[in-house]
Amino acid sequence: MPIVVDIDVMLAKRKMSVGELADRVGITPANLAVLKNGRAKAVRFTTLAALCAVLDCQPGELLRFEEEDGAARP
Repeated sequence: MPIVVDIDVMLAKRKMSVGELADRVGITPANLAVLKNGRAKAVRFTTLAALCAVLDCQPGELLRFEEEDGAARP
């Protein structure tokens, strides 16, 4: 998938565990793991906003676009 999730990077910078982040954001650790590992098909803006608030960051620090090999841009 061309959208890469960099929650691990921000967790390391903030010295925070996945469990702590899940508790503070109000989602289950399992759902956070799905998002963190790039297996999510969608993310709610409310969840993204909560992640940014807790991690004190911008959405672009958590999500980035990376072109797939051989993929043409529209």
